[in-house]
Amino acid sequence: MTSLKDRVKAAAERTAGKTGPALEDVQHERTPDGAGEAAAGHDPDTSEGEMAWLRRYEEHVTEALPEHVEPAAFFAAVRAALPTLKRCSPASKLQAVLTAARFGLVPDGKVAVIRADGAQATFIPTYRGYIDLMHRSGRVESVHVGVIYGNEEWSSEPSAPYPLDFTHKARPDLPKAQRGEAILAYAFARMKGGGRSHVVLLNREDAEEIRDEYSEAYRRAEESGARDSFWHTHFLDMWIKSAIRRLEKYVPTSAALRALGDVEDAGEAGQVQITLAPDPEDAALVADAERAHRAAEATQDPARPGSVALPVKAGKRGRSKPKRQRGGRRR
Repeated sequence: MTSLKDRVKAAAERTAGKTGPALEDVQHERTPDGAGEAAAGHDPDTSEGEMAWLRRYEEHVTEALPEHVEPAAFFAAVRAALPTLKRCSPASKLQAVLTAARFGLVPDGKVAVIRADGAQATFIPTYRGYIDLMHRSGRVESVHVGVIYGNEEWSSEPSAPYPLDFTHKARPDLPKAQRGEAILAYAFARMKGGGRSHVVLLNREDAEEIRDEYSEAYRRAEESGARDSFWHTHFLDMWIKSAIRRLEKYVPTSAALRALGDVEDAGEAGQVQITLAPDPEDAALVADAERAHRAAEATQDPARPGSVALPVKAGKRGRSKPKRQRGGRRR
């Protein structure tokens, strides 16, 4: 037997970039008698069919969610997104939903979205999603992002003492015409216990170079004439996200944060994302190891090097967290 994750990966790989029919192996997953949606009387192109499809995988998705994410809010966001994904294969929808769940990012348009790219459903984190994961590292107090407009006061002098090395006097009270054009996006983090990270400054030319070199979605939208990628429709947000992704180099990171950029890049390239998302057991193991490492650094006991034992991962049937109560959560 293979896991649902393995079947979704295989099915999504077979339909990546295709517009063919729904996948049998994923469409009929967990149906006791082997009958599919049509046999059960559910048309996947109707709202009722979409809801039945979502309920079928509710347990898998709930188990993938971190404890701090309320399942009701997550499923409400997924239900709202499903009508926009009607042309997407069931496998790609499922892998996108599971990927969002593994990162604990609700696809509500604020921290993440699930978007149709042809027949492929893709999970896309927003810049707020990156900030969310930075906070979860446990060592970042706050993350600050902003946009500097042409008629606002600002200065950047890296050799000056903190906090004079970077200043920005925003003027949100001015009408847009008086504020001028956006000239810079910036991002920095304040650390717990004091201190501040390097300040990332990104001008428009930098952002456009990043877009042109790395965004497959932008290239496809340009070539097709649709011009509907997020770089087309939400340029300022993408500019800020580019600054946030550069900030990763200067802040303490988690395994999930390091994986998030790889997952987004895989989605841009039309590849399966779920295989790069953090596994709950692996994530728990890494988190325990990182805590143990910080504890060892804090003690700094030279007489007992390496005395903090790292956790041992449970077998495949082991769980890193107790099962959630399912009562009243079916949709």
